[in-house]
Amino acid sequence: MESGPAIFAGTAFSLFGAGLLLWTGARVLHRAPVVYGVRPAAAATFAASLGAAFMILGVWCFGRI
Repeated sequence: MESGPAIFAGTAFSLFGAGLLLWTGARVLHRAPVVYGVRPAAAATFAASLGAAFMILGVWCFGRI
C-alpha cells in the first residue's frame, strides 16, 4: 500500500523530466529560443539541469519501492 504514492510520484517526475529534456533538446536543435528574453546558453543549461534533476528524483522515487 505504501508503494502506490512512490510509483505515482516516480512516474510523474520521470515523465516531466523526460519531456523537459526532449523539449529543450528540440528547441536547441532548431536554434529556437528556450526562453524569450534570456541568453540561449543560460536558458538551455538551466532547463536541461532541471530536466535531469527531475529524472534523478523520479529514479529515486522508484528506488523507494
